[in-house]
Amino acid sequence: MTTHVAVPVRHGLLSISAAAVAWGAGGAVAALLLRTGGLGPVAVCAWRFAVAAGCLALLPALRRTAGGRACGAPRRAAVLTGLALAVSQCAYFGSVQYAGLGLGTLITIGAGPVLTSLGAHLLLGERLTARASVALALALGGLALLVAAPAAGPRPLLGAALAVLAGAGQSGLTLWARGGGSARASTGAFTTGLLCLLPLAVAEGGVLPSAGEPLATAGALLFLGTVPTLFAYRWYFAGLTVVPGVTAAVLVLLEPATAAVLGVVCFGEPLTPALVAGSALLLTAVAALTCRGV
Repeated sequence: MTTHVAVPVRHGLLSISAAAVAWGAGGAVAALLLRTGGLGPVAVCAWRFAVAAGCLALLPALRRTAGGRACGAPRRAAVLTGLALAVSQCAYFGSVQYAGLGLGTLITIGAGPVLTSLGAHLLLGERLTARASVALALALGGLALLVAAPAAGPRPLLGAALAVLAGAGQSGLTLWARGGGSARASTGAFTTGLLCLLPLAVAEGGVLPSAGEPLATAGALLFLGTVPTLFAYRWYFAGLTVVPGVTAAVLVLLEPATAAVLGVVCFGEPLTPALVAGSALLLTAVAALTCRGV
């Protein structure tokens, strides 16, 4: 019986870790599209949902495993999931555009453990101990250092605000799923997100790429809509069925690690002392949050 319990938990931990790495790579691809594809952050996010919804609609095998049966997820849950995904992902891509890949991703994911812990205490009745309070204070200090650090983007304060909004959206999804919600990476969820973003993408300047190499842009959009969207969210929601919310928030710190490395290596973004110190405080905080008794 011990083996029966341990295997799903181990699988859940691996699923969430894989999702985090995929999201980090997706941030790098999105940054490339923002720079070379002639697309704004809303349009990139709309394409992300369009590709994911299209894959689910065209491939029955994917559709069955994404949410049970083809219409397994209730409509209300699909709409709420799609809205939350649209807000969090659009805000995240905006943070990448305005604050840079590394800083935008670090703040987005760094805010997750803080917001998830507070939400679990306020909404799910989980006790917030003195150790957790100290950890939250450290995390807030780390976020302050990250916000104050020099950024590669043109408007770092706006990018930082969007990153916190993206973190809040992701934290809300995590708490909802852990609290018994029906969050699923379903056709309805991705279609809802797409319909919400299309008018904004048109107002932003259009949804069709206007620059760059067409084949490279198409390949980037296909990758973005499948690996870090369709598959990563399936892995994440599956992992949340057995992994506590705060633990999941810790595991997704693999995303900023992936994105930061890609940002420095691929885009020449700066790795400053403030970024290192802020990241260290965040890691210390989330390590404290996962200790027994917190």
